[in-house]
Amino acid sequence: MSELISVSQAEALIAEHMPSFGSGQVSLDDAVGRVLRQSVHAEHDHPPFDRVMMDGIAVRWSEAMPRRLRVAGSQMAGMRRQSLADADACLEVTTGAMLPDGCDCVIPVEQLRRDGDVYLLRDDCRPMAGQFIHRRGSDCTQGTLLLSSGMRLGPAEMALLAANGVAKVEVANTPSMAIVSTGDELVEVDAPLGEGQIRRSNDTAVRAALRLHGFDRVVMEHIADDEAETRVRIAELLERHDVLVLSGGVSMGQRDYVPEALAAQGVRKVLHRIAQKPGKPMWFGLGPRGQVVFALPGNPVSALVCATRYALPALRAAQGESAISPETVCLDGEVDLNPMLVSFVPAHVKTDDQGRLMATPVPSKTSGDFSSLPRTQGFVQLPPGTGKAPSGTVATFWRW
Repeated sequence: MSELISVSQAEALIAEHMPSFGSGQVSLDDAVGRVLRQSVHAEHDHPPFDRVMMDGIAVRWSEAMPRRLRVAGSQMAGMRRQSLADADACLEVTTGAMLPDGCDCVIPVEQLRRDGDVYLLRDDCRPMAGQFIHRRGSDCTQGTLLLSSGMRLGPAEMALLAANGVAKVEVANTPSMAIVSTGDELVEVDAPLGEGQIRRSNDTAVRAALRLHGFDRVVMEHIADDEAETRVRIAELLERHDVLVLSGGVSMGQRDYVPEALAAQGVRKVLHRIAQKPGKPMWFGLGPRGQVVFALPGNPVSALVCATRYALPALRAAQGESAISPETVCLDGEVDLNPMLVSFVPAHVKTDDQGRLMATPVPSKTSGDFSSLPRTQGFVQLPPGTGKAPSGTVATFWRW
């Protein structure tokens, strides 16, 4: 095991060697789901005026204010500010309207009764100064930092961009990526199965993981177990893409041609083989023009685990996304430990009645057994050890 590097060493090496994919401007409509690469400050006070919060009337409050108020006009949402001159009068207002000059209280329509050109306060109405008024700048003032570089743009962030007039947004570039499966035994999803054949699924799983995290420039390719073809296709893919994610061909078998094909194109190996189970044969390197290559093991569970544990966090960090820490869970069942290797164990998670996130192990029979993975939301990471990790053990959890 001395030739294996640790999980933490692998993580650090990948982070050290990942390039930046740069940034560019896109329209607001195209920014959703992307990683922000600029700071956004409040264009103006929010709200930009004293804002009415309820449909009803706006009045000038006093302890001696009358219970019968004459309608002197209206202040609708979007109208220029009106004024109220008389203390025995009111202005009809709608939610979102500017608070009229001369008013300091809004009385909801539910507490009123209309009688011709007069509003009568109901018996249970006890108005107070300042009620139902959203004061100017109470959310934030002009110049306040609202969004920072590294945030992924979801619904709340998009709303702030729109509200502050950001029509063009600086976001991280999305790299062009190819997911490459290798092996003579692999056929297309809609192809009939011949003897000794299986349908491709690793590339579908990894592409789904990438797309769920905003990487949508992804194609899938297949290379047969042929040394000459592997070299030619690897060269072509390196010319066309920023990132290659390969599945299979990185172990020590006599038909594992990927490492040699990568080396022939000037791809420098940064790491190969990690002290973990599953996924020990994982390979990572950099091409001569900064292309990133993740070569994942060919077994389905190993490929998805390595993509989730290493490729996705590294790619997100390369876009400048703020670091997202994995979750902490308590084991809801014991798990066999490996004395020499870190164990990645698929698990089903749920919150118990004490608010703890509990992980029930759903171990795969082998690294090729992915039939149970749909019952899981990710995997726990357990350090090397003897015997079993008991129920209640606190562990790191990585979501698919």
